[in-house]
Amino acid sequence: MRKKITLITGASGEIGDALIRQLLKDGKTDLVSLDIRPLAPEITSRITHIQGDICDRSLLARIISEYEIDTIYHLAALLSTRAEFTPEAAHQVNVEGTFGLLQIASEQSEWRGKPVMFIFPSSIAIYGIPDLVTKAKFPHIREWEWNYPRTMYGSNKLYCEMLGIYYSEYFRQLASDRPVMLDFRAVRFPGLISAFTVPSGGTSDYGPEMLHAAAKGEPYACFVREDSRIPFMAMPDALKALTCLAAAPREALTRRVYNVTSFSLSAGEFREWVLKFFPQANITFAPDKKRNDIVDSWPADLNDHDARRDWGWSPDYDVNRSFDEYLVPNIKMRYQVKS
Repeated sequence: MRKKITLITGASGEIGDALIRQLLKDGKTDLVSLDIRPLAPEITSRITHIQGDICDRSLLARIISEYEIDTIYHLAALLSTRAEFTPEAAHQVNVEGTFGLLQIASEQSEWRGKPVMFIFPSSIAIYGIPDLVTKAKFPHIREWEWNYPRTMYGSNKLYCEMLGIYYSEYFRQLASDRPVMLDFRAVRFPGLISAFTVPSGGTSDYGPEMLHAAAKGEPYACFVREDSRIPFMAMPDALKALTCLAAAPREALTRRVYNVTSFSLSAGEFREWVLKFFPQANITFAPDKKRNDIVDSWPADLNDHDARRDWGWSPDYDVNRSFDEYLVPNIKMRYQVKS
């Protein structure tokens, strides 16, 4: 009999590393991870890690032959800035990789007679607001508003949301023998900030880049204007959103895709928070118009009312607690900064 597992793709990435640590802390021992890179040594010894490509169909087939997948956290992705430079590779990883995994999850759901839960982190990159005047008129964007992404990454994420909805609601809808469908659930994250991993290619990473540079005593030139504003979230709340959505009863959910958010800051306000804790930090602004235009197309904040109503979403870390209790103490410890 195959062992029942939770599969985590993109496991060595920013969210994956933190999620595995949290699930292990919660007592989950049935974890199998997949990534093209190795995991941190202290994690590798506690779970089964498979090093390989999410687009390798033969590798996925081997995983299916060995394990019964109960839940998938599909975190593997090529992030926004890198995706703009290599759109074909981004489409292959972000879309083809997700499509293959959705097909497998659908087959597993039918074979088991029980839905495989498929948890998918989406992004504010799926939004595309045309100009700053419109952005000011819509300060709290709802899930169905301004779904006009202007990046490859945002387009990939929005399409994968639609694929997940299709495989959960409409797959083989014309067949007389409809299969058991998978259970796709997604959260659209704002800019995520981690104290434990270095930013790695996200267009919203100017915020955490400021903080890490300040802690290391390095100058930092921010690539957006001081007034550029988007929502942010500390990594512990991102993990909370993923695990709480996974734990929610299906009958309580009115959507497949939910906004979640915590606090909204302009780049200038983010700089002020960094200076509060690192007063000697050398943070300047050197806007890159192309990257700034992308950030300007994203919401100033998100309306996450549906997540709060349906599955009790509420962030634990507002801006004060994010900096005071999570970000600054842990980043200082990382770089051995004296208080």
